[in-house]
Amino acid sequence: MALIIAIVVVIIFVRLETWPARTARQSTAELEKLGKDLRSAFIDMAHLQPRITINNRVYMEQTTPVSELVVLSRRIEVEHEFLHTWIGSSKRVKLHATFTVKAGFDLRQNLSVDIRPGEIIIQLPHAQILGIEQNQVDVLTFENGLWNRISGEDVQSELSILPQLAREKAAESGLPAEAERALQRQLDERIHTRQPLRLIFKDEKKSE
Repeated sequence: MALIIAIVVVIIFVRLETWPARTARQSTAELEKLGKDLRSAFIDMAHLQPRITINNRVYMEQTTPVSELVVLSRRIEVEHEFLHTWIGSSKRVKLHATFTVKAGFDLRQNLSVDIRPGEIIIQLPHAQILGIEQNQVDVLTFENGLWNRISGEDVQSELSILPQLAREKAAESGLPAEAERALQRQLDERIHTRQPLRLIFKDEKKSE
């Protein structure tokens, strides 16, 4: 009986002595699995492997086979009118255009993932307008004056203004900020963790 008790005491002592190391190994293994899950999520979403650190140790370096991550796109409509009068003769052009505006992240700037036992911090640049595609342009008004005629340069000038108007309207509507919230939702849906996942948007490039 005394021998059995001694053996039990030794086993308990050994388990207690090795418990911190075993816990650390388990914790590290869990964090590394989480790092792989985050890597897979970014590869699926952006064909990109971010720089991942676990407890301040570099686990994976960043690779950037693509430069942009588009998160949202929105249909934007704009109108612009040109009116010019010369010696009492007026010409007028009014255009209406529809664009698809895309918002997301410029991945040429650093993207990093820091995994810690208490939280996961993802640092990336602010979202911005990445692209504008023209879908349709309608001529609402096309009026020539008697001696003040509409030229090809007038029309080209008006057409060149429309994309900038669409960009400004998308930025004013909060599309970049919405893209940042959408990325947070997408990551929360894909990565289920016990610790909170925080996105920190750096100031290298502000939202447009």
